[in-house]
Amino acid sequence: MIRTLRDTAAALHAAGIEDAQFEARMLVAHVAGLPFSSVRLGETAVDPDRLAPLLARRLAREPMALIVGSVGFWTLDLAVSPATLIPRPDSEAVVEAALEYPAGRVLDLGTGTGCLLLSVLAERPAAWGVGVDLSPEAASLAQRNAAANGLADRASFLCGDWASAVAGRFDLVLSNPPYIESAAIAGLMPEVRDHEPPRALDGGPDGLDAYRSLVAALPDLLAPQGVAVLELGFGQAEPVTALANAGGLERLGMRHDLGGIARALVLRAAGAQNSIGSAAARG
Repeated sequence: MIRTLRDTAAALHAAGIEDAQFEARMLVAHVAGLPFSSVRLGETAVDPDRLAPLLARRLAREPMALIVGSVGFWTLDLAVSPATLIPRPDSEAVVEAALEYPAGRVLDLGTGTGCLLLSVLAERPAAWGVGVDLSPEAASLAQRNAAANGLADRASFLCGDWASAVAGRFDLVLSNPPYIESAAIAGLMPEVRDHEPPRALDGGPDGLDAYRSLVAALPDLLAPQGVAVLELGFGQAEPVTALANAGGLERLGMRHDLGGIARALVLRAAGAQNSIGSAAARG
């Protein structure tokens, strides 16, 4: 019977789960109600009746974030659910790029958990923002995350299809759209393929369908000196830049994630002047 952290790590490792010791500490800390930092290999015993069903879910390749119900992103702790993508560290490149530019009015299209919008608002005390998601469940979850992180008075969330639910212009537009090619979804890790919403993954035959919608909408959404920051998939920097150029936008900067992948594309209206320049090109 699995009772200790060491047992849990061994079970995860035997199932082929990477970072088995790290995930075992997360799971045991959650079950025991202890801070992650206080859990040490071989020293923490837990109630096996509470641990067993949760460990079984992870061995079935359900994401750890869904099992424990939350994930850390930027400086925030965010609730997650099967209605949204689980925020990933790669997406923090979008926040880093966005914070290079002043913004009072922020729009987040395809907001999911609200991670991008709420992270920016947490760093910009004078800013307010709107998040839009096609899923009512996602919009509701994002609103709860805003309240839990003390940002409810500056963030509102709507249900809608991209920009159809909003009017007006914004200093900053954020988006992490679906960008995986339809044919590639079947080959994704089971944690993603089987547990995250397909609508938030599937970018169409070439992975670019959502970018076409965004590029068409951005000219009417951006304030005169406004910028958009879009998350990219691997190898999408040039194709999305080409779409943007054809739609009257120009690339202002690019931010890479910690793996060196071009992850956050910064756009503005062609010919617009921005007082910050191309600072977001760093990184």
